[in-house]
Amino acid sequence: MILLRKILFPFAVLYDFITSVRNFLYDKGFLKSYSFSVPTIVVGNLSVGGTGKTPQIEYLIRLLSNQYRIASLSRGYKRNSKGFVLADNTTTPEILGDEPYQFYRKFPNIQVAVDAQRKNGIEQLLSQQEKPEVILLDDAFQHRKVKAGLYILLTAYDDLFCDDYILPTGNLRESRSGSHRADIIIVTKCPPNISEAKQEEIRKKINHWVKSETPIFFTFIEYDDYCYSETEKISFSDFQIVDKLIVAGIAKPEPFFRYLQAAKKSTMVFPDHHEFSEKDIALILETANGKKIVTTEKDFVRLKGKLPSEQLYYLPIKSSFVTSSNQFDKKILEYVGTSTGNC
Repeated sequence: MILLRKILFPFAVLYDFITSVRNFLYDKGFLKSYSFSVPTIVVGNLSVGGTGKTPQIEYLIRLLSNQYRIASLSRGYKRNSKGFVLADNTTTPEILGDEPYQFYRKFPNIQVAVDAQRKNGIEQLLSQQEKPEVILLDDAFQHRKVKAGLYILLTAYDDLFCDDYILPTGNLRESRSGSHRADIIIVTKCPPNISEAKQEEIRKKINHWVKSETPIFFTFIEYDDYCYSETEKISFSDFQIVDKLIVAGIAKPEPFFRYLQAAKKSTMVFPDHHEFSEKDIALILETANGKKIVTTEKDFVRLKGKLPSEQLYYLPIKSSFVTSSNQFDKKILEYVGTSTGNC
């Protein structure tokens, strides 16, 4: 695989040229970007996935939803619907996509919408009788047609964008120089006990690519104290001693498996955003052989109703800051408060 990526290096150079020209045309105004009076916050990345966008969006929802009417707008990756869709009580994960459906299921007091064309999606949200006061744009860092008010760029601790290269040789959707558009950088999935010296080492590497005033924060994945089914919850400590099968269809499942201290024989791995077929379900049930099945929250919304409810559990996660969470919160609240006031 590494050899193949090296062989494909000329295509990476071509892809880099194409994306750089596109960004240049937007930067210079030859291609038009549209801005909106409502505060808009982008959470995105330069890489193809696995940086933890979903828990970071959920962090912002928790931070803002008590004060403002919030809407999240996503592309709705791998959904079987087209155009703009606003979630309601008839919506399914197949119509909305797994991550947006997770937002809808978890935060019923916010608006959750999907539209591949973010400009149209924002216009549709603002045409609702109950207009959102803040819009969170999920995975829209490369969506230059919309000019957001605040850009949050995520990069994973063990896969920093500054150490990577553009597709197909590396995993970047655009050049590392695209990070200069970010207003905030968050290094995600850090060890909870990451040292200040290691943080400073990473800051120096990232600072080479971003604006000098761009703050850099560090977060880690925090796991819930309970595993949940549709009808009950079991403390994680009790769940640890239960014989179980662990199923994951996410970009980088290894940390999830490690946290559950899973032996390889007790795990099943599927591609990210996998649509579980009847054959997959039969294989999971056969492998589980009556044992409890634990999965990620994102996978749970796709497996719910396909596996026995008394057998299927999920372990929620959230994004937590190593330090300086107050500084991050203040920056977000100041942007939203100022923008809302200007509106």
